Amino acid sequence: MSQNAQATVAPPQANGQGMRGEIANKWPKLTAADITALKNKADLVAQVQSKYALDATQAQNDVDAFAAGRQL
Repeated sequence: MSQNAQATVAPPQANGQGMRGEIANKWPKLTAADITALKNKADLVAQVQSKYALDATQAQNDVDAFAAGRQL
């Protein structure tokens, strides 16, 4: 696992926007509970892999592309 995979996911904001809102928009199959439970980038990769039936490499690539330039 890469060092980036251990990055912390930003806490939710009161208005529901912010990083978790962007995650919800990008991956609508993730439930609010799934998103709230995210603790780091590795958790997001695992959820995307599971909900979208992707292999680990594709899920990692998708999350990496989403995370480019963002602090997760």
